[in-house]
Amino acid sequence: MNDKQVPIGSGFGAYTTADEVLAGLDLSGKRAIVTGGHSGLGLEATRALAGAGAKVIIGARSIEAARSAVAGIDGVEIDRIDLSDLESVRVFAERFVASGRSIDMVINSAGIMACPETRVGDGWEAQFATNHLGHFALVNRLWPAILRGARIVSVSSGGHRNSAIRWEDMQFETGYDKWRAYGQSKTANALFAVHLDRLGRDSGIRAFSLHPGKIFTPLQRHLAKEEMVSAGWIDADGNPMDPTFKTPSQGAATQVWAATSPQLDGMGGLYCEDCDIAIRATDGEPGGVSDHAADAEEAARLWILSARLTGIDAFAAA
Repeated sequence: MNDKQVPIGSGFGAYTTADEVLAGLDLSGKRAIVTGGHSGLGLEATRALAGAGAKVIIGARSIEAARSAVAGIDGVEIDRIDLSDLESVRVFAERFVASGRSIDMVINSAGIMACPETRVGDGWEAQFATNHLGHFALVNRLWPAILRGARIVSVSSGGHRNSAIRWEDMQFETGYDKWRAYGQSKTANALFAVHLDRLGRDSGIRAFSLHPGKIFTPLQRHLAKEEMVSAGWIDADGNPMDPTFKTPSQGAATQVWAATSPQLDGMGGLYCEDCDIAIRATDGEPGGVSDHAADAEEAARLWILSARLTGIDAFAAA
């Protein structure tokens, strides 16, 4: 089988901005749902999509915070969702479906990283539950409103290389490691796109995942200053030190590209970075997607488990 996980020469790069990706594209009449679309990379994606004419529905835990963040951006609507609470996800999705509107893009941008050990739902580890299970349930519940030709984009991370799916201890019941837990959740984001694309492609619905790059955003809120100094991200005074960090607009570009680019027509189930299809990762080299995050059998297995945990599977009768 021909491996399609190879760059296509998009003409964009690591420091392309979200606005540059959309230059010349008219998204008038298109509708996007962006989780966390009021903060960090989600906010930059919202600005760019709305600026190109799309209507954007933001899913946010705090309506008030979201309203303040997007003040002055036209074409934006806000509704409450807490991805760690499946009842909140159900209410958000059912309210949208009941409105009779359709969706052209879903960008699963919200997430948490390296948080202290936290349990939600039925004792689930919070990063896996929020980053993966919440978005899994959301997309499945929104399925009646997702248009043929829609793109579903999940923001993964290069952090997926820290952990495959831990089938024997997925919820870290035998000892918590915040970075491995984050890595597992980001692997889950990538595998979700692999299997969702397999299920949706006959209906013209394609899915992608991506690494946005390293960016200073509220995602680092659980990290101590000392930890970021030790990692070489900032100096002792808090000034950025790592030249490979992107601006938020540059960081949002790949998710916007994956959601809109005509260059990806007819493609799907792929992992992207730097506004192109990523390479397969090799030991000792930066970038790319690890085999464990692109494996179709792992993706199918995770889908079955996720459906059981969340109690929703739009394809159960398919």
